[in-house]
Amino acid sequence: MKAVCIREHGGREKLRYEELDAPVLTSSREVIVQLKAAALNHIDIWNREGLTGMEVSMPHILGGDGAGMVAEVGADVDRVKKGDAVCLFPPSGCGRCEFCQSARDYMCVELRVLGERVPGTYAELVKVPAENCFPIPAAMSYEEAAAFPLVFITLWRMLVTNAALKPGETVLILGVGGGVASAALQLAKEMRARVIVTSSSDEKLALARGLGADYGINYMKSDFVKEARAFTGKRGVDVVVDSVGGESWAKSLASLAKGGRLVTCGATAGAFPQTNIRRIFWNHLSIFGSTLGSRQEFCQLLNFLGVTGVKPIVDSVFPLQDAAAAHQRLEEGKQFGKIILRIAD
Repeated sequence: MKAVCIREHGGREKLRYEELDAPVLTSSREVIVQLKAAALNHIDIWNREGLTGMEVSMPHILGGDGAGMVAEVGADVDRVKKGDAVCLFPPSGCGRCEFCQSARDYMCVELRVLGERVPGTYAELVKVPAENCFPIPAAMSYEEAAAFPLVFITLWRMLVTNAALKPGETVLILGVGGGVASAALQLAKEMRARVIVTSSSDEKLALARGLGADYGINYMKSDFVKEARAFTGKRGVDVVVDSVGGESWAKSLASLAKGGRLVTCGATAGAFPQTNIRRIFWNHLSIFGSTLGSRQEFCQLLNFLGVTGVKPIVDSVFPLQDAAAAHQRLEEGKQFGKIILRIAD
């Protein structure tokens, strides 16, 4: 099969489009999916560069998100059949630890996520547990179906499960344009929240307003804490979505109203920010960290997408062999939404 892999860690030049052995079933509960599309995530860059510290066998195929058609099923698989169009739930657990035993395998001590400890979706074929295959929501293309799983399940856990976002509340989303931030805008607006977004790009702020953002702040031109508090009549916002970290972290906390909640799933600008702990307990703030989510939450998400018709924002589509150019666009932060790799038949 054709695939994009790395044979050593490093820059974009380490991405190689070549012929690799096709996966074979090793369990009666597995399936092989012929992929039609894969989506990029920042974790792909960190895995490519070796920054996660995870040891992988080389050559290694990146990619945590994908959608395609079931090509082969194990003897004991009954939830899908050959020819089914499916999107992929990225994580799998060991099945033995306390987290897996309580249906929280996204917290498994031996967590395996596509493109991380196991071969990913930058390929024509991928092997996954059958329980990780779900029907593609109605009217979604393969590209759209590849774009939402990892980002939207993480965001669903952040905003719905943890932050318990309610209609009428105000959400501040940092760095709109990235996959998590743009999805957060869509989800929050569909839940009838007021949304403030930040960006260093006036163009991205305009795009966000076109998608329903109530207020946009260029953080290079003004202090987003002052702007957010002015927008809310000095009260502060109910929820902050901050996957940036770094110098923005203290400002995110300062933007919250009493009883506010901050949710995070990343730290692209730095993982060791200054924190005023007194602000947290004085103002009864809650901080939730999230990565991925449960299959139950994924089913809730699929129902939500089906009922509302919400589709992920696709920024651009590259052929699989141009994965390096796709990585460059992601690294330069030029995207608004998800970057997709189209995989030819």
